[in-house]
Amino acid sequence: MTDHHSGLTAIVPAAGIGSRMGAERPKQYLQLAGMAILEHTLTRLLSHPAISQVIVALAPHDRWFDTLPVAQDERILRVEGGAERAFSVLNALHVAQGEWVLVHDAARPCLTHGDLDRLIATAMACGGAILGSRVRDTMKRSDAAGNILATVEREELWHALTPQMFPTGPLKRALEEGLALGATITDEASAMERAGFPVRMVEGRADNIKVTRPEDLSLAGLYLQQQDARRPARPDSPTEELA
Repeated sequence: MTDHHSGLTAIVPAAGIGSRMGAERPKQYLQLAGMAILEHTLTRLLSHPAISQVIVALAPHDRWFDTLPVAQDERILRVEGGAERAFSVLNALHVAQGEWVLVHDAARPCLTHGDLDRLIATAMACGGAILGSRVRDTMKRSDAAGNILATVEREELWHALTPQMFPTGPLKRALEEGLALGATITDEASAMERAGFPVRMVEGRADNIKVTRPEDLSLAGLYLQQQDARRPARPDSPTEELA
């Protein structure tokens, strides 16, 4: 694992509106176990010893971020978000200082330090890596009407999670080139894959869920409770505390 002086930068795109939640505010500002979802996410990142800066991409007229206690942390830098995730990440990359960045979804509040440790070590050894979970269910491909066309072999299929970690310069160039050509960029790894960079999968924990629909909120709350219950009573370090 890297030390604090390596100065890893974490980028959190938080400009989305999360319309599937049907809430009166963007989903990252919904309350979860006494804090906004985004506050949980930022706290997990800032408490890791390898991360020295977090860049948050916010919607131009965001009126909620300043109300979060974590917003006062001097290690947080704000940039304006774009209409799509890739534009938000690119805006953050323009001001990122370190050699490496990791990009994490604003609505993944259950990230553990153990997963971060494995991701950082693998990315630095392999040139780029993302957290993922193996597909366990039988996969089907259908037509637009929902009729099954094929059963897809699930071996070596993964759900892509975050964080996703890459060298700053190559990721910036890959996003710029992809966007300039109108390519579909669903996540940072897709831009790097398209640019010909090797990307390694790191198996992450199943509780690193993304809050997307209303039922995800209670599930994330349950996972946070379980993680709290597993912490040592007197943790020796932040890494141990959230492992």
